[in-house]
This record gives sequence, C-alpha cells and structure tokens, in this order.
Amino acid sequence: MNGTAGIRPLWLVIGASLWMATIGNAALWGEMRAHEALQGPAGWAFGAGLALMVAACLSAILSLLAWRWTLKPALILLLAACAAATHFMLAYHVVIDSSMVVNVLQTDTHEALALFDWHLLATLGLLGLLPAAAVWRIRVRHGGWPAQAGRNLAMLAASLALAALLALLSFQPLSSTMRNHKQLRYLINPLNTIYALGHAASKPLRRPPGVAVLGADAHVPDGRSRPPLLVLVLGETGRSGNFGVNGYDRPTTPELERHGVASALHATSCGTSTAASVPCMFSHLGRNGFDGRDRDYETLMDVLQHAGLAVLWIDNQSGCKGVCDRIPHVDTAALNHPHLCAAGQCLDGIMLEGLDQRLAALPPERVARGVVLVMHQMGSHGPAYHLRSPPAFKKFLPECTSANLQDCSRAELVNAYDNSIAYTDHVLGSTIDWLERQQGFDTAMLYVADHGESLGENNLYLHGMPFSIAPEVQKHVPWITWLSPGFEQRSGIATECLRGRRDLPLTHDNYFHAVLGLMQVSTAVYDRQLDAYAPCAAH
Repeated sequence: MNGTAGIRPLWLVIGASLWMATIGNAALWGEMRAHEALQGPAGWAFGAGLALMVAACLSAILSLLAWRWTLKPALILLLAACAAATHFMLAYHVVIDSSMVVNVLQTDTHEALALFDWHLLATLGLLGLLPAAAVWRIRVRHGGWPAQAGRNLAMLAASLALAALLALLSFQPLSSTMRNHKQLRYLINPLNTIYALGHAASKPLRRPPGVAVLGADAHVPDGRSRPPLLVLVLGETGRSGNFGVNGYDRPTTPELERHGVASALHATSCGTSTAASVPCMFSHLGRNGFDGRDRDYETLMDVLQHAGLAVLWIDNQSGCKGVCDRIPHVDTAALNHPHLCAAGQCLDGIMLEGLDQRLAALPPERVARGVVLVMHQMGSHGPAYHLRSPPAFKKFLPECTSANLQDCSRAELVNAYDNSIAYTDHVLGSTIDWLERQQGFDTAMLYVADHGESLGENNLYLHGMPFSIAPEVQKHVPWITWLSPGFEQRSGIATECLRGRRDLPLTHDNYFHAVLGLMQVSTAVYDRQLDAYAPCAAH
C-alpha cells in the first residue's frame, strides 16, 4: 500500500487536519455563532483564522507521528475521537476537559451502552469512519528515515510558525472571545481531547508515589452503651431542586417527609462529575486544596477504619473512585436478582438485599465501637433516566426513553428524571425503615449527592461542565439527614436544630468533618469549624 507511488505524508496530514479543524468543529462554530462571534466580514475572517490555527496545531502534533507505521493509525484514532467528541458536544452540549476524559475512561459497559443510539452511529460513520477509510486507502510515499525526519521537522517548524502568526494576527478578537466565553476553549476539537488526555495521564507523575497516611491518631470514646450505626448514602446526579422535601412542587419524596428528615437547601458540590466529586468529598482537603494537592492521601473511610470502627462500602455504580481501595467493599451492580436486576443493571434497592447478613459479617470487635456503611447509588444517572426507576415508581408520565435527550420534550425528560428521584426516595425511606429495626444500635442516615444535572436549561444536558463555568443545577445538591432518637441523645444533635439551619450554605468541604463529628471520632485532621453538625451539638 505504501510503495513508490503515492502522496507525501505532508499532504495527508494537511488534509486530515483541515477536515478536523472545519467539519469536526461544528459544535465550536455553532456556539460562536450563538455568541455573535462570526458576524460580518471581520467575524468570518476570525473564524477562518481560528480554523487554520487549529489545523496548524494539529499538523504540528501529527508531524511527530508522520512515520510509516504510525501516521495512519494516529490519524484514524484522532478522526474517531474527533467524531465522538462532536456527537456528544452537539447532542448534550457538554465540553471536553480532563474531568470529562476521566469520566469516559471510568465509564463501565452499561453506562456506555446507554449512550448509544443512531445519532451517535451516524456521526461516527460520517465524521469518523468515512474519512478514516479514505486515509487507510490513500497511498503514502515515505522516504528513508533521515529524509523523512528532515521533512517531519520542517513540517513541525512550519506548522508552529503558522499557528503563532495566526494567533498574533487575531490576538484581539481571540483573547476577547475566549475571555468572555470560557467554555469555547473546551470545544476546540480535537485539541481539547488531546490536551485533556495529556493532563489526566500526567497527573500521577506530578505527585509522589504512594498514599500518605491520614488520621492514624483517630479514636472513639470508650464505654458507650450502644454503638452508633451510620449509613452514608452517596447519591448520584441528584438535583436538589427536584426533591419534594426541598420545596419542589411535585411529590417526589413522600417517604423522606414521612420520616421527618432535616434537609439543607443550599449545599454545593465539590465538582460536576462523579470522578471529581467523590474523591474530593471524602478528602480532608476541601475543593480548593484537593484540586491543587501535591500528593495522594488516605480518605475519610481510612480515618474511620483507623478509629477502630467497622466500615463497609457497598457499590451499585462504576466504582468508588479510589475512596474504598483500602477498606472492605462489595459490588452489587452485576448481581443477578429477578426483579431488581432484570434490565441487566441493578436498581439501587439491591444494596438493601442481605444487609443484615453483611452487618453480621463485620468484625465484632469493630462493630462494638460503631459501624459506618456507605451505599453508593446508581441514582439518577443519565441519559437513561427511565432505567433508574421500576414500573411501580413511574408516577410522572409520559417519560423520555431516548438516549438522545433532544428527541424528547422538556416535560418527558423531567418526568423520567423525577421518577428516578421518586425511586431514590423509596430507597432512602427503606434504608431508614431498616435502621429503625436495628435495636442494638443508635442509628442515623446521611444522604448527599455527588453532583447535580442539567435537564435542558440553556440547551445543556447531563453534567461534567468545568466547575468555574458550570450552571448552578450541576453544583446544587441535596444534603439530607435522619437521626434516630437514640442517636440524637448520644450525639446531642437535635433534628429540630438542623431544620432551623436549613437555609445556611453547606459544601462538600463540610462532609469529611461532619461524618467524623457524627461518629464522635477524635483526630488531629478533624476541624470543628467545618463540621456542619457542630453548631447543633449540645456538647
């Protein structure tokens, strides 16, 4: 295929780069047009210059791979990534950054399949498969390696020089547009994916190896009459505004209201994705410290274990994102249950199955000091919201059943999402019912979601926007507490006091310290000022 006849690698690189910089950036051009950045001759010139700048940057990158055995595979992979990113940016109006790339890399098979529909296949075929097939069929004439090395270097130098010249010529409109509309920088395809992959891959290299021990001094008081049992329900994709207990005008949470829970109305997440929020909320560093951390540390679960408590992580999601690596954990997502797992992916009720046996199997000497169980939900994970609730909990109909959310009306989309919240309410109510039957413990439950969700507001869907530009619905999460009378007495925390503080702001930064406070864990890493429950404690 690569004999003496054929074109030079330079022309294949230029052609593919121009294709990706123009056709592959449909989402970028659409967003720029919406912000009136492409109006008139000056706007058209700016758009053309930006496209040439992107093509020059791609040519510079590809010049490093313009060798006989690497050029075509690199082009095909880049074309496929460009096509896939185009689909998701157009279909859900998401952007591509390092957090989104981590989400993709950590997505399991069920989550990935939920995203497949004919729109995705059509985009991959037209923008990825067809140009990739053309690249594969084109004959390329490679010279000997010294001559090819010289041509590659010349291509690299010329591409960088052109990119720098175009940036200089368009500096004023470029800097103004990117400063005023920061999300545009995450739409420059496929440079956004290349940068995000590099940033995510290099992250471990920027920190020392190993995990720093945290809270080795942790301990709990001796001589307590009955041990505490705390269930931490880690919610998935929970919009605070769609919970009836928070004032939503639909009855999505009747069971929580029946149990008289306390709910904080203004809680903010640590990130806008599971991969970002879960490790952050179980960290002692807080959002700002977590983003800039110089190494990896043990988590809240490790500190609880250091304190001698019995801990168990039950996961019905795509993993605990490293939080449960050093503690006992079980996975329920792939269990076989005739009713709860009928669709090939288990509903969250599966985590309650066999819970008595799981509790009984924990080390008795640790149980005597106290127990913390984490239940990591599938919750309201999209876009297949309709799969997150069984038929008996579909209160709001008709509901959206398409992976391409733009195919559905706004009412159908909200119906499907609200049905998932109604089922979450049932799971939480059933968890409280189970806790009330545990006569040998003082029991409590804390439910906090990892992040929120966009349901078409401003034409945005799903989640994962960079935190600095993400809409509030992706960051506003529910924070719900239930305390048994025995737990209130032992902790000195009154539910009525918590209800009186419902309008005060909370963030995931408070989570680490709030859990330690609830379990009365003494350690140097505990900060009472960040404990959300401390102001209501009687001692």
